[in-house]
Amino acid sequence: MSPARKIVTFDGPFRMHRAGGVLQSPTLAYETWGELNSARDNAILIFTGLSPSAHATSCAEDPAPGWWEDMIGSGLPIDTDRFFVICVNSLGSCFGSTGPASFDPETGKRYRLKFPVLTLEDVAESAWLVVQYLGIDKLHTVVGCSMGGMTGLALCVRHPESTRSFVSISSATRALPFSIAVRSLQREMIRSDPKWKKGNYKSGNPPITGQRLARKLGMITYRSAEEWVQRFGRERSTTHARIEDQFSAEFAVESYLENHANKFTGAFDPNCYLYLSHASDLFDLAEYGGSLDAGFRRLNLERTLVIGVRTDILFPLDQQRELAAGFEKVCDDAQLVELDCIRGHDSFLVEMDAFRPVLCDFLM
Repeated sequence: MSPARKIVTFDGPFRMHRAGGVLQSPTLAYETWGELNSARDNAILIFTGLSPSAHATSCAEDPAPGWWEDMIGSGLPIDTDRFFVICVNSLGSCFGSTGPASFDPETGKRYRLKFPVLTLEDVAESAWLVVQYLGIDKLHTVVGCSMGGMTGLALCVRHPESTRSFVSISSATRALPFSIAVRSLQREMIRSDPKWKKGNYKSGNPPITGQRLARKLGMITYRSAEEWVQRFGRERSTTHARIEDQFSAEFAVESYLENHANKFTGAFDPNCYLYLSHASDLFDLAEYGGSLDAGFRRLNLERTLVIGVRTDILFPLDQQRELAAGFEKVCDDAQLVELDCIRGHDSFLVEMDAFRPVLCDFLM
């Protein structure tokens, strides 16, 4: 366990959002940076995308780079000299928080597919427990990236007094057919692997082939064709001559996908992936009152910022504009920033020169 990672277990039942599911005494993993001020009003809560852990940036206890290393820290846009920053590993994940790979305290066995139906509302509620555990009644800002943007929206609509400001990055009010279809195919790839065994695979022998294919499809939607033309063109792979299969990895872009798939395989539990992927499809702000307008009217935010990217095909600019238009109806200070980045949905992870000024201006 990372020395920076903190663990808290909440005694008693945690009631899930759907199907009457209940978790007994779930555990949540989280990390913090900076100091909570005396007024306890300088806390920023960060919700992650599907696969990251709570380790968003490095610290003295854990110098390993975090997934948002260039965004959080002293003098950076999310300035740890000014803010107390919290990042919680999603409920249902596999980096310390209770999920399908965890042991059920009632049976002593892993939950696997006996884990209750997971929603982003559950992820939001569990993070809110951590915030309250830390003695914070109201957050300065909630920041959500990708899946985390929908999770943050779930927190804001369910707890309208929980935060003053909200930043949504490459996210949406709900998943639309294209992203649902992609994630559905990814889940089918994992479930079709003979090693999956209806979720009962051995920890040391997961459905690697299914995971690799799911990750490759994911990478195709996370980046953009425009980037790959500039980056790879029709360049051939330097390793293809050593591969017996003539249909495998002839082009550099194929090798790129293979490398990313191999890094992901074994690092993330397949059942956890299935649950969080499904949860991303289930969320819909329109469920709060019967329409998107009704859902937006339940919010009580002072300021909002929506950031989108021109080349994002997973959560395209139309969805960013829809989100910003909804905020404009209920919030006096609602901003929309459209960035001309070429790295698609993943731009918020890799094109820091574009994102840093926007967040810095908003949080000044």
